Amino acid sequence: MDRIDKILSHHGFGSRKDVKKLLRDELVSVNGKFVYDPGFQIDISKDEVVVDGERIRLQHDVYIMMNKCQDVVCANKDGEHRTVFDLLDESLRHKFLGGDLHCMGRLDIDTEGLLILTTDGQLTHRLLAPKTHAPKTYAVGLRDSLTEEEKAKYTEKFSKGFWIDREGSENGFDAEPAEIQFTMSNEENNKSAARMRQKANETANRESESSRQDVVIDCLLTIYEGKFHQVKRMFAQLGNEVVYLKRVKMGQLELDPAIPLGGYRELTEEEIELLSK
Repeated sequence: MDRIDKILSHHGFGSRKDVKKLLRDELVSVNGKFVYDPGFQIDISKDEVVVDGERIRLQHDVYIMMNKCQDVVCANKDGEHRTVFDLLDESLRHKFLGGDLHCMGRLDIDTEGLLILTTDGQLTHRLLAPKTHAPKTYAVGLRDSLTEEEKAKYTEKFSKGFWIDREGSENGFDAEPAEIQFTMSNEENNKSAARMRQKANETANRESESSRQDVVIDCLLTIYEGKFHQVKRMFAQLGNEVVYLKRVKMGQLELDPAIPLGGYRELTEEEIELLSK
């Protein structure tokens, strides 16, 4: 038995505060009766829960935070490369083999960082749906260093959005406005950005392969959509090249810097709630 506010929060209906509002607004019923108490106990194996007219498939889901390394792909199978599922131990791999465990979004083979693996398909659908696409923040290393004037131009460009040319079979598109942060002076006014940049630098250098030179993080970029190779294409459109890319945040959930490259752990209750907001 579990509290209904906890269960619904874990199934993508926002924070427990958000769930309380759903209960007050008579949008939640259990076995045909409206429920108002956030502490109401339900048995997910027996009870039928309906939210705003939609029956919810309830299950004890798995939520994993992985610090994805390079040279592995976010795919079920691949003939050439290891997949992120190959990094899991057997106790979790059986859930993947059963078809339930999946990646919440994808990272390119040469992109590192925050990747969520879960059996919660409803939450994945809610977070990746175009109308509710969660913001994602990346630590970016660039080929060409930028002058202060160039940084100002980049900042203006990203803040307004701009056209991205076609890449192979992928059509061009108008990129939505994004947030880019370069300088220490800006970061001093944004402690969260400064902290994420420091974490990204520390983890990139501490955990990189011995053959790789120290990574320099030039900026943090937050985007609100998920087009093919979007971050790389945005910088390429401006005449630069991304040489290092690491996702450090999804929505309000930040990558735990204590997780080594290729490592993972299960999310805490608080982190699941952050992910669901």
